[in-house]
Amino acid sequence: MSVLSFPDRGPWGKSSWRGNCSGHVYKSLFEQLQPSVFIDPMVGSGTSVEVAREMGIQAFGLDLHSGFNVLRESILSVVGQPADLVVSHPPYGGMILYSGNVWGSSHPDDLSRCIDDQDFHEKLHITLLNQREATKGGGYYGTIIGDWRRNGRYTSYQAECIARMPADELAAVLIKQQHNTVSDSRAYARMKMPRILHEYILLWQKPKVIASFLSNLSIMAHQQSARLASTWKSLVRTVLMALGGTADLAAIYEKVSENAPERLANNPNWKAKVRQVLNQHSDHFASCERGVWALAA
Repeated sequence: MSVLSFPDRGPWGKSSWRGNCSGHVYKSLFEQLQPSVFIDPMVGSGTSVEVAREMGIQAFGLDLHSGFNVLRESILSVVGQPADLVVSHPPYGGMILYSGNVWGSSHPDDLSRCIDDQDFHEKLHITLLNQREATKGGGYYGTIIGDWRRNGRYTSYQAECIARMPADELAAVLIKQQHNTVSDSRAYARMKMPRILHEYILLWQKPKVIASFLSNLSIMAHQQSARLASTWKSLVRTVLMALGGTADLAAIYEKVSENAPERLANNPNWKAKVRQVLNQHSDHFASCERGVWALAA
């Protein structure tokens, strides 16, 4: 099923370890994917590995609190063999601080202590690439991740993960209902939107025929480039629509500067980018006269 709901966390792991995922979730994944070898690079209290070993699966559990740093060490090198399934359940958003709180002292590579969302996105991307390297060709790698709302701002961590990883490897997006969370007992004043009571299980399948590392980087870079190009095209088209379908470059520039996402508007070459988009997409834009553009018929 694509929706998983297990109110009972089961006998695996430690119930006192905050943020624990129900062992029944892992059991369901193992039954579906039938891995012979499983790796969890953020094993926490050990729930996933306990379930795997109970089911006769060779399992390896790694974690920062036990000395393994997923941002600095190769999972494959430490374990010594690739796995059929590599799944992580990272801390996110700083909702639960682990190092210096749940265990040990504060650690700069603890994902619960990221500076901001961008820092987290980059570190989780490194984690997923590390997991991918440790996965057999034809095997699966993935993460259990939620979204977060704070101070009225909604951050979709799962959407960012999907956007950063190879698009043609995404195999499944499952919904996992959350139960018995701390927020269940809290009342929030003036909260108009519903509480976030789910996480996502994102699974990618590594190709059986593996391209070189540089080829993989090239594919992902092209994917990100295409995504950014599409964003610019949509932005310029929306601006022209707002200007009545026809406008000169000065008006287009002014409207883009008002409405462009900050990370695009801060590009020192953004005006050249606007002109490039207008010139390269004749199916969307037409030059009426020098310096004047319209939506293509």
